[in-house]
Amino acid sequence: MKNLFLFLLLTIPFLTFAQSKRAYKKEVKKFRKHYKQEFLDEARSPFYNDKKGMKDMRFYKAKRKYKLPATFKRTPEAIPFKMSTYSGNTQDYVLYGIATVDLDGKKVDVHIYQSLRLREMEEYKDHLFIPFNDLTNDESTYGGGRYIDLEKSDIKDDKVVIDFNRCYNPWCAFSDGYNCPVPPKENHFEVKIEAGEKMFVGKKKK
Repeated sequence: MKNLFLFLLLTIPFLTFAQSKRAYKKEVKKFRKHYKQEFLDEARSPFYNDKKGMKDMRFYKAKRKYKLPATFKRTPEAIPFKMSTYSGNTQDYVLYGIATVDLDGKKVDVHIYQSLRLREMEEYKDHLFIPFNDLTNDESTYGGGRYIDLEKSDIKDDKVVIDFNRCYNPWCAFSDGYNCPVPPKENHFEVKIEAGEKMFVGKKKK
């Protein structure tokens, strides 16, 4: 009986971790399924009603090390600015706050923005936005950077979780003709973030 107790004591933490890991992968899989479905449902998307066109989407395997707790500092005095887009137009944003994460042993400040246009819309008034570049761009991920979405409710007690497994490509990665924001230089990270969506390997639509 004593040996059985010792066995359970040693194995239960491992089993709990393994179950947690499986649950997390399932969570990311569900997120990506929803992400793809939105392409099919949204009339403005590059793959509206075109499931075949999405076959060349690629993703990194989900890795818990890229789901990062961060400290958050609100920036209520930030002045709105015009964020450039790859079409040459600009969009009005404001810096909502700065989250500090540990990325491969480096402290990195992640600038979180809010669209002035979207915050006037009931459906998107709490939407926050992280456009970023990292050292995987033009290598294994889209050269124009990637995005992460958050909600104000994700921030609690000056803390937030930033999950790079949920980062995705702008529509400009798949087709021309979109006003995709260019990640500001403050969010150009000097690390490789091998998580989230990879470079689209299909033919870009014109």
